[in-house]
Amino acid sequence: MTAVHVLLLIGCAAAIYLACEWFVNAIEWLGVELGVGTMAVGTVLAAIGTALPESVVTLVAVLSGSAEAGKAIGVGAALGGPLVLATLAYAVVGVLLLLRRARVRRDAARVDGGGAPGHAVEVGDEFARVDRRRLALDQSWFLVIAGTALVLGLVAFPGKAVLGLAFIAGYAVYVRKELSGDDPAHTADDLAALRIWRRESEPPGWAVVAQTIGSLVVVVLASQLFVRQLEWAGPELGLPPAAVALLLAPVATELPEVLNAVIWARQGKTQLAMANISGAMMVQATVPAGIGLLFTPWHFDNVLVSASLATLGAVTYLRLLAVSDRLRPGWVTGTAAFYGAFAVALAVELR
Repeated sequence: MTAVHVLLLIGCAAAIYLACEWFVNAIEWLGVELGVGTMAVGTVLAAIGTALPESVVTLVAVLSGSAEAGKAIGVGAALGGPLVLATLAYAVVGVLLLLRRARVRRDAARVDGGGAPGHAVEVGDEFARVDRRRLALDQSWFLVIAGTALVLGLVAFPGKAVLGLAFIAGYAVYVRKELSGDDPAHTADDLAALRIWRRESEPPGWAVVAQTIGSLVVVVLASQLFVRQLEWAGPELGLPPAAVALLLAPVATELPEVLNAVIWARQGKTQLAMANISGAMMVQATVPAGIGLLFTPWHFDNVLVSASLATLGAVTYLRLLAVSDRLRPGWVTGTAAFYGAFAVALAVELR
């Protein structure tokens, strides 16, 4: 039976990942149909698509999982997504840009003999093209919301569950702010073809809607089965359910964010890469947390507190980089250290 559980866990993770790729592909075309700004495609439409698994895992866990394990997995999943994004996803962008800079320097050295320092510096300074004020503002929003979630996880009082609605409403306010921006409308110039419409012409609206709904159905169904396998994995690995959700669930559910960031960074669209990550973090700091507050006691143990502190530390560090003109690839890779600190804290807690 162990092999069956492992295969199901891997299969569900793969299904969630592939379905989210299709969903993001459709959502970007939907952005063209709706005429929303390019930044909004990254911070809202693509972010909702790639953050969807984490929200669904949380909802399915608290509603259909076993009473104790399901609720613990739901709360862990609500915190695991922001943890991975704030630490590893940003670090991946930094590492990728460092590799691009090294590659450009090698190519320039072969062509010019002495290299082309000016071009290499331009590539290394790709974060200079990021709207740092907007990035810092997103991080400020996140710090307030995630900090509030941490405080609520440490206290208990009547009516705390109702505050879950405030978290979800907070995301609605964020979306309205992003959609009302003055960014240029997103175009189809650099979009991959819609997966179910391989013709040269732009896909019709019905094809975009059909792919969106179809991929959503796969995400929901795969997430239900995925939660069941997580409940099995905890006892087998000797880990508490929340720790399993913090370590295993994000590996599968955060791959789309990381993949999008890698693709956009390779294309020189560092602004979109960062926007997708920060937008997904806003989804996961509000919607899964709101669900957790509504349907669980929302009580944090030492593991969850450590995860929250690591996330808040990484975001605070990134915000400092943005406001102090130190947003560089090498410095951004430092966010990974906060995940390492969490891993150490988790190992000590589980000894």
